[in-house]
Amino acid sequence: MVRLNLRDDQWERIQHRLPGKASDRGRTGRDNRLFVEVILWLARSGAPWRELPAAFGNWNSGYQRFARWHKHGVWSEVFEALAKDSDVEEVVIDSTVIRAR
Repeated sequence: MVRLNLRDDQWERIQHRLPGKASDRGRTGRDNRLFVEVILWLARSGAPWRELPAAFGNWNSGYQRFARWHKHGVWSEVFEALAKDSDVEEVVIDSTVIRAR
């Protein structure tokens, strides 16, 4: 597993807030930690979704999952839990694209 930004204690605080737990109906999210790592990587690097490294999977699938979690308020809960750590208290994720001409 690739771990870039998320410490084990941080993961313990947020894993129960994420969709796809064994107790949830439907498919389990066995790669939830990697997905959160991808989002943190995107937020810190400023890279657009289309430049997501292939090791993290298809960029469009990742974006769709991100948007679904946003719609259900998952990111608000995750970042509220992580804001207790000074290194991620001001993380902002924006899913819009602005083109300058």
